[in-house]
Amino acid sequence: MKRLADRVAIVTGAASGIGRATALELAGEGAIVVVADIDVPGAEAVAAEIRNSGQAMAQRVDVTEAADARSMAADVLKAYGRIDILVSNAGWDRAGPFIDSDEDLWDKVIAINYRGHLATTHAVLPSMIERGWGRIVTVASDAGRVGSTGEVVYSGAKGAVIAFTKGLAREVARHGINVNCVAPGLTDTPFLAGMPEKLMAAIIRSIPLGRVGRPDEVARAIVFFASPDADYVTGQTLSVNGGLNMP
Repeated sequence: MKRLADRVAIVTGAASGIGRATALELAGEGAIVVVADIDVPGAEAVAAEIRNSGQAMAQRVDVTEAADARSMAADVLKAYGRIDILVSNAGWDRAGPFIDSDEDLWDKVIAINYRGHLATTHAVLPSMIERGWGRIVTVASDAGRVGSTGEVVYSGAKGAVIAFTKGLAREVARHGINVNCVAPGLTDTPFLAGMPEKLMAAIIRSIPLGRVGRPDEVARAIVFFASPDADYVTGQTLSVNGGLNMP
């Protein structure tokens, strides 16, 4: 039997990269997947891929807008009657020296990479609390555990996500809700397209496993936290990074 048969799972930032891979992995485990993204055509494409063998719907959401997150949750509840799993994955960054950054960049990075987790989690929690069950998986970054040159604001936001995950896990455990975090290292997603070749080569040389990660490898860690295999695990952060950092 599939581990997540008939569970309703929302994945934000699911039109590409780790989010897409997670949506596909969840569907493979039997979940009904809500493919949520600000990129509607991308979300529709992933949902259509899942519908070849499972159930999915595409949902537009801008995670920086709390009202948008609430609307998404309402639409899912109307369609399926419950929300069992949230994978809060949406993220964004533009690398560069902190000294060259400005307030507009700070606000955008914090809005997407931290406030977005607050908004989506806050939107789904009432129905999970009412039912006395839920699984929330936040996606941070190893940058939030050990810092990353050229990603200073991003590192701070992802560190906040890790701390938020721990605090929330303590607060909602009594409601039967588990909250955990996956912190990917360097992963083969569209974000890497802008990374200088020499920098990429230097980082790969530092990774004990000798390569960047694949989105499906991160997705399997996320699905573990959403599955019954992690029923006694909450408030934890799991790095998926090939050994680059060992916090």
